[in-house]
Amino acid sequence: MKIYNTMTRRKEEFVPLVPNEVKMYSCGPTVYNYIHIGNARPLIIFDTLRRYLEYSGYKVTFVQNFTDIDDKMINRANEEGITVKELGERFIAEYFDDARALGVHEATYHPKATENIDAIIALIEKLVDGGYAYNVGGNVYFSTKKFKSYGKLSKQPLEELEAGARISVDDEKRDPVDFAVWKKQKPGEPAWESPWGMGRPGWHIECSAMAEKYLGETIDIHSGGQDLIFPHHENEIAQSECAHCGKEFARYWMHNGYINVDNKKMSKSLGNFFTVRDIREKYDSEVIRYFMLSAHYRNPINFSDVLMEQSKSSVERVYTCLEHLDFLLKNSADRAETEAEQAFSKKLDECKAHFISAMDDDLNTADAISAIFDIVYASNTELSDTEQNAKSIVEKTIGKIRELGEVLGLFQKQAAKSLDDEIEELIKERDAARAAKDWAKADEIRDRLKSMNIILKDTPMGVQWSYAE
Repeated sequence: MKIYNTMTRRKEEFVPLVPNEVKMYSCGPTVYNYIHIGNARPLIIFDTLRRYLEYSGYKVTFVQNFTDIDDKMINRANEEGITVKELGERFIAEYFDDARALGVHEATYHPKATENIDAIIALIEKLVDGGYAYNVGGNVYFSTKKFKSYGKLSKQPLEELEAGARISVDDEKRDPVDFAVWKKQKPGEPAWESPWGMGRPGWHIECSAMAEKYLGETIDIHSGGQDLIFPHHENEIAQSECAHCGKEFARYWMHNGYINVDNKKMSKSLGNFFTVRDIREKYDSEVIRYFMLSAHYRNPINFSDVLMEQSKSSVERVYTCLEHLDFLLKNSADRAETEAEQAFSKKLDECKAHFISAMDDDLNTADAISAIFDIVYASNTELSDTEQNAKSIVEKTIGKIRELGEVLGLFQKQAAKSLDDEIEELIKERDAARAAKDWAKADEIRDRLKSMNIILKDTPMGVQWSYAE
């Protein structure tokens, strides 16, 4: 498998530190609100990466944190008259509701910043003791210039960053590009005891500390949205590598592209800011996931109703195919495959190889999806609707769609069809009326079933039915 490494700006062969094991960290949300569609993209993309690595035989330890203490959380908790902890617990629960709906598996570990204060303090102490961080009246700052490689991920030279920085007269930092790793308590804020007095962690330090605690000093893959490259991931690298004597923090850096809404940047001021919960009211969650995977993860993606409707139609097309295959399976024969069916079986194997090749090429989910649609098209055109197919070939076709779809977190719903006695009797009566050439009665029963949202399709192998949309 090749991965585009943001650090080197090129695709590289993925080789984990430990054979057949992957240590992976992905930055999670700040839990002061529902996650928005911009948050959803990295959740879905890197859940898919994890799924594919596991499908490929790797044991994956996946960590995704929750930032449950920061200025936004404090401000919102004060507005609502509740504690920051209560706010965090509420929106962590809401996060899991949205994530499960989107088919996102729970991480191996979901650490919270507030539950890892000891690890955070220990890391800051290493930085202070090594001369990389300094205390000013209870605020601790990382000395950016002490890390000679600062800017290596974002490719922004420190000199340019310094030139663009602004520092006020009363700013206590030694240098305008330094950043806080520990913040002194302000009146009314949550705080923890530390060697520098009561306070709370800065944003960047928490991920460095939790990555080390749960995965070790060097991890295989660190991922997140493109907006995190600078300063968040740049600062994580500086902190972690200074604390560990220059040891590489992460070997591969992966970042997904931005989401625009109707070709405009998503913002509350433009009125085009949507949470996942908003979108779920209009579209099935699987349609949202399909939409996110329908473009290459590094490319920007444009969210619009037109594209969502296209995604909805694509998802429905696959499920329609699966329903038809279920019908063919019920009417299949337990016999040896014909030469044509054997050739079709080879085509299924070729589609799977295409899928794997696409996923191995920097997680090209768009091309991988096309491999599944190749199966759909082939089954619709090459499996017989008029004669019994070999049971083994129909089972293999269904299995391939389900197998490859599961890697993407798609097409796993099972048909939940259950005919009650009345409907079953009506279908039998219609069959009897047709056999007796009583077409008026047959049509009358068909119309009655249609009024009950049951659609019938007469085929040479019997009646195929489905629920009306």
